[in-house]
Amino acid sequence: MSVETAAALSATETQRRIDDFGAWFQNLNLNGVQTAPNHFLGDYPAVKFAGFAHALPEDLTGKSVLDIGCNAGFYSLEMKRRGAERVLGVDFDERYLAQARFAAEVRGVDIEFRQLSVYDVGTLGEKFDLVIFMGVLYHLRHPLLALDLVREHVAKDLMLFQSMQRGSTDAMKVETDYDFWQTEMFSRPDFPMMYFIEHKYAGDPTNWWIPNRACTEAMLRSAGFEIIAHPEDEVFVCRVKDTDADTDVARATKQAKESLQVA
Repeated sequence: MSVETAAALSATETQRRIDDFGAWFQNLNLNGVQTAPNHFLGDYPAVKFAGFAHALPEDLTGKSVLDIGCNAGFYSLEMKRRGAERVLGVDFDERYLAQARFAAEVRGVDIEFRQLSVYDVGTLGEKFDLVIFMGVLYHLRHPLLALDLVREHVAKDLMLFQSMQRGSTDAMKVETDYDFWQTEMFSRPDFPMMYFIEHKYAGDPTNWWIPNRACTEAMLRSAGFEIIAHPEDEVFVCRVKDTDADTDVARATKQAKESLQVA
């Protein structure tokens, strides 16, 4: 379907097409029709984005954006609205990608969508001015590896990051080393920790790891990112940290990929 045809669909026909794509997780307004009007979080993700939209550049003219785990394309569409020259959305779920392509056609914007795992971002062979990594980390069996791969292969400057978090919202100052017999910090709720979900959480078997805030921040730092803004409880704006740690991150990533046989 051409962009002109999709944009000209009646509300009834648009609703039929929306239904054909199956259940939508993101609520978008397409030709006056909402894709997920009964979302349990409300007008999601627009209601969440409203809390941190100001933390991103309003003008992205000439910039490139990679949206990892793009779902139906909400953030890809918003970055294109802000003037990004190139926007690439990737997701592992082809159904979400089909929804995203339809949404882009209705909105009349040029966005590329590809089926790709976060573990395979290195195959893209390019780095992006802004990487969006929202709502993905806790669905991964190997979350730190994913962050390392993003840092090594696709993040050129900024990263917008979000993860579901549980536990303490405080973050203690972590020392660079602890004695073997020193264990009291492990009992502190503000020490970096992740909760492992063996079966399901919120009915979702793909929820594997849920960090507390301290763990989120520690993982971002460990992967080579500097946190420059924390505009919302679960949201962090990061910048690639240009330090000697890059070599250590690359080495650790290589070792992890080899041990896990991840290409």
